[in-house]
Amino acid sequence: MENGAAQPVIVAIDGPSGTGKSSTSKAVAAQLGLSYLDTGAQYRAITWWMVNNEIDIEDPTAIAAVAGKPEIVSGTDPAGPTITVDGTDVAGPIRTQEVTSQVSAVSAVPEVRARITELQRSLAAAAEKGIVVEGRDIGTTVLPDADLKIFLTASAEARAARRSGELKGADVQATREALVKRDAADSSRKTSPLAKADDAVEVDTTELTLAQVIECVVTLVEEKRVVR
Repeated sequence: MENGAAQPVIVAIDGPSGTGKSSTSKAVAAQLGLSYLDTGAQYRAITWWMVNNEIDIEDPTAIAAVAGKPEIVSGTDPAGPTITVDGTDVAGPIRTQEVTSQVSAVSAVPEVRARITELQRSLAAAAEKGIVVEGRDIGTTVLPDADLKIFLTASAEARAARRSGELKGADVQATREALVKRDAADSSRKTSPLAKADDAVEVDTTELTLAQVIECVVTLVEEKRVVR
């Protein structure tokens, strides 16, 4: 197939934290000339807004009432993805421990998920060449008709080691406990839990280098493009 005539391809990459999801998704999108969307950043952004506006995170009704207020804009260039809330660049602030510790509670509110899901679908629909969308419920809920669904996994130990490597000086054991706790919260929530779609390809990254994971995913996408 000529590159110029390539169909836009929508790739959903799901999985828990520390599986290499973001690094893989960004690299695959850049290599294949696709857009890229980090859906976790959108949930972090709305959480940051809630914290900043002193909304009671313990109260789902209070969160639901204001879920439509913040304007969240995601830039989908894999070389430099951006995210703003009401015009403010929040790429840094959304990664703080304060936001990280509260994102599961905010994400569990159905009105928040409905709002963010709508945003994600419109970005995927607008991607001319296609898009790599990474998250926790992309293949199951957000884009159930994605051309390719991938579910990344890794042992809790490997994930904690990677995460504490990213969070300089973090305690691996504490990081592991936090990851397991967050997985449990995200997997057990009623609305769009973290789950593997029936038609997803599972890739266990425990023993793989990042380069190997990227190569594996690129190959899977290229096979899809040819088959179609």
